[in-house]
Amino acid sequence: MGGNRTVGIGMDYSPTSKQAVRWVVDNLVDGGDRIVLIHVQSSKSDHAKKKLWEDTGSPLVPLDEFREMNLSKQYGLTPDPEVLDILDTVSRTKQVIVVSKIYWGDPREKICDAVDDLKLNCLVLGSRGLGALKRVLLGSVSNYVVTNASCPVTVVKGSSSSKA
Repeated sequence: MGGNRTVGIGMDYSPTSKQAVRWVVDNLVDGGDRIVLIHVQSSKSDHAKKKLWEDTGSPLVPLDEFREMNLSKQYGLTPDPEVLDILDTVSRTKQVIVVSKIYWGDPREKICDAVDDLKLNCLVLGSRGLGALKRVLLGSVSNYVVTNASCPVTVVKGSSSSKA
């Protein structure tokens, strides 16, 4: 079923976003597909690359460069080695292309912008598992994106250990 699809994954390196990566790798992508990790940094962050790319988001960063460059200094990101290993493995074993893109601003809006910008065929997000009260007060990124994105969205739920 795969081949030449572009699959976005909302990435904040939380446990549920890591589960989303595993789900995509195990259930969705195949040879010829492309995974785009979508990172959204706070508009208040002040990193070197933000000044260049704040309006459009960063250029696509290939996995091997993402692994090597000093992302913390340039983009304010600290990639999780486990996620990088999973993506490196799928890149080698299934011939899936893996890239990252960094945006700045409200995650709800920027993830929806990324869907159109990157021409995603589908998007996968982890659910933070907010309880009902926090979801009402804080708003849910996944609820917003499911409602507003112009492509199919899959929400991967985390374990139900703490929902306060």
